[in-house]
Amino acid sequence: MKFIILYLILDIMFTQMYKKATFKMEKAGALTILLEWIGCLFCLLLIPFFQWKLPNDIHVYFFLFLAILFYTVNDRLGTTVRSGVDASSYSILKQLSTVFMIVMGITFFKEPISILKLIGVTLIILSNILVFYEKGKLKLNKYVWLGILANLSYAIALFIDVNNSNEFCLPFYVFISLATPSILILLFEKIKLKEIKNEWKRGNKKAIILTSFAWGTMIISQLRAYQLESVVLVATLCSISVILNAIFGYVFLKEKDKMVQKIVAGIVIIIGIFLIKL
Repeated sequence: MKFIILYLILDIMFTQMYKKATFKMEKAGALTILLEWIGCLFCLLLIPFFQWKLPNDIHVYFFLFLAILFYTVNDRLGTTVRSGVDASSYSILKQLSTVFMIVMGITFFKEPISILKLIGVTLIILSNILVFYEKGKLKLNKYVWLGILANLSYAIALFIDVNNSNEFCLPFYVFISLATPSILILLFEKIKLKEIKNEWKRGNKKAIILTSFAWGTMIISQLRAYQLESVVLVATLCSISVILNAIFGYVFLKEKDKMVQKIVAGIVIIIGIFLIKL
């Protein structure tokens, strides 16, 4: 239970501070790399507190690299999306990854389709429609579409990588999942070191450090919670972050738009995830 509580605290910090870190952003790719690099350092500091182990099976490394490709897409698009939507809306949008995971499980693993799963998936989709519904129509701008693509990439990465974390020292595993995408973004977008340095100079340094710290430690705490507790308990309780982020977004980021819809959507998402996991 302590890792679930830790995850919720870190998720709130990550979501709120990430949004603040984008306020003075000049180049999304450069900011993403900066956050990942600092996050890697925090992961390395945690390695002595965990058992050191590495897998011997080369196939594990292959699937890890495949997953990292999709993590890269999610990380890179996530920065752009967070700059265009408020923190609480992104937290709600992020729950679509659960829907994508269910669809892939049914498609590739031939998992049984139950009425409760269908109801749960429908509730999550409806909660997103509620948040992005304005003046009689669904408002889907480029940031929402990129957010959907980012969460699809994240779901694919998790689907590929579902058991890999158990084979590694956990902080080192998260270190790899942050360090490798940063290198890929650096190479493919041809980001210059001075551009990364510029993001640090002109950015909100407190927000950047807190986002980076929360990024790696949040992933570690969530994975550790899944290792120690039941999937149903962890998935349901972690979804509470949706409501908490709506409240903290209102208080700290002054995100007052559609507050009632966001709270209702958060409650609906929690119910939906609970039904899916039954």
